[in-house]
Amino acid sequence: MIALLILPLLVPFALPALARRALDRLAPVTALWTVTASAVALALCSLAALGAFVLTGLLKLPFFASLGELIRPLHTASDRFVLPLAALSVGGLAVTAGTLARSVSRQVRAFRAARSAAGHGPAAGDLCVVDSPRPDAYALPGRPHRIVVTTAMLRNLDGGEREALFAHERAHNAGGHHYFLAAAELAAHCHPALRRVRDVVRLAVERVADEAAARVVGDRRLTARAIARAALAGQGAGATERPAFVPGAVSGPVPRRVEALLTPGGRRAGGWVAALLVACTGVSCVASATGMADFHHRVEVAQGEAER
Repeated sequence: MIALLILPLLVPFALPALARRALDRLAPVTALWTVTASAVALALCSLAALGAFVLTGLLKLPFFASLGELIRPLHTASDRFVLPLAALSVGGLAVTAGTLARSVSRQVRAFRAARSAAGHGPAAGDLCVVDSPRPDAYALPGRPHRIVVTTAMLRNLDGGEREALFAHERAHNAGGHHYFLAAAELAAHCHPALRRVRDVVRLAVERVADEAAARVVGDRRLTARAIARAALAGQGAGATERPAFVPGAVSGPVPRRVEALLTPGGRRAGGWVAALLVACTGVSCVASATGMADFHHRVEVAQGEAER
């Protein structure tokens, strides 16, 4: 059982490298869906494994064994392995819960502030202009969705570049990209290896919006120029106070995005990367499910409800 439950804690360390390869070799939208789904599944599997270790350790203690109505000792590996793993799992789950709670609280406050600022600016359809000396543009989800752009950003772009920027932000809202970013943000707090995957998901979101904007304006070079000029305008403006799940035009490694727009060569065969991502996710899910089923059976044996 221990080996099966340790596996979901180790598999996520392979995901960052595979995620980067997926973004290089797969179409941006395919990479976005595949990487995000894998990150969420691996995060859930790792939490399940930690929870199983905690329950196993607790049922080794007389008080919790009586609460669980165990009439026999819970049969597992040596206590010198189980109890330390249970203690480490308690610490891991406590850290996860604490960081998740702080992150959610911070994101909710930032989202409310962003919605409030957008509500005070003049709006034309879904476009909201905020009077600010800081160049910025981002897609703000909600009812209704908003495209928020500051006056400083508008002053740095010409007419065609503005249209490309607006198309980019509308693509974020149309594609529900805030859901992907929120999922990656939550997964990053569940396992340390998934923090690097969060950056890959953010880049994938921007690449998808870049391609959508290029199709809308019909000019990849104009779209690349708009993104580059927006990024240059935002340089040195300081960190923007907006939620991590809100996508912005100047997010991610801009030079890499500009290069992809200017050199849209065909994607290299990436089927093997997708297959490895699916395989890693499958291995983790199967190991987690099998380990939990084995734990449940051992508890039933200890309760006298099943035979070994």
